Parts: sequence; C-alpha cells; structure tokens
Amino acid sequence: MKHGKRHRAEVARSLPEWERKFLSYKALKRKLKLTHRARSGTEDTGFKQSLNRELDKVNTFYLDKEEDYIIMFRELECRAENRNGTEEMLELKREVLDFYSEMVMLLHYSVINFAGLVKIVKKHNKRAGGAVYSWHMHRVLQQPFFSTELLYNLIRGCEAILEHLSPPNGP
Repeated sequence: MKHGKRHRAEVARSLPEWERKFLSYKALKRKLKLTHRARSGTEDTGFKQSLNRELDKVNTFYLDKEEDYIIMFRELECRAENRNGTEEMLELKREVLDFYSEMVMLLHYSVINFAGLVKIVKKHNKRAGGAVYSWHMHRVLQQPFFSTELLYNLIRGCEAILEHLSPPNGP
C-alpha cells in the first residue's frame, strides 16, 4: 500500500474529528509533482511554503492540545487528592482513563505526522537534491509536535493518579 493511502486510512481510523488537523500529505504530494514538472525555483518555493504551512498547522494543533492537557491533568490531580467516596473515585478513574487514551491518541498523531513529513521530504530530496532534505529533516526534528516528552510526563502522571486511586493490594 502506498504511503498516501496508508496515511489517509490511519487518519480516518485514529480520530476523525481531528482529520483536518493532520498533515495534508496528498496536497503536499500534488505540490511536489507540480514542482517536479515545472523545475522552477518559484514552484519549489511554493512547495516549501506549503510544507511550512503544514508544519505550522500540525504544531499549532499539537501545542493547543498539550496546553489543554496540562490544565486537565492539574484538575484531575486536584480532584484525586480531594475525592470523597467510592462512587466519586470510580467516576474519576473513568475520566482519567479517557484522558489517558486521548493523550495516547495525540502521541499517535505525532507519529503519523512525522512519518508523513519524512516521506514527503524524502520525495522532495529525490527531485531536488540532498541539501534540501537535510535542512528540512533537521527542522522537522526540532518541531514541537515531535517533542513528546511533556506528553509522556502527563501520561506517567495519569498512571500515578490511577495507582493512587486504586486500593492497596491486600494479603
């Protein structure tokens, strides 16, 4: 299966409501084909601008989600410390698990977009030369959506909350 089809299928399967927030691989590939046919610097600039717009779109979405998750995590953490009763504890566990799964989906979002960017930059490299590839790859590796350390810390924090909410193992 071609990467473009795999990319679209993965996006549709992941979180359909986020579909417009994913990298527009197909549009970038079309732009790249135009660049290859025209072989002009103007068309190449158009591809680079499109690539930069896509990077901005992905980063903006990722950073917005990360900010929301920090706030949500703090709220869940506070509620876990001040819980009252078993029923509230069970509801809180469910919310933490839902939150946990959404953060895992954001990690998945990061991986899918990174794979698409690597693939499209490789295609551009074949047509334009190695210097462009190394410049873009260096830039992609420094993007916020690729820096998932904060997200991993939040996921570990959710695991700690769940552990705190679980009754201690008895004999």
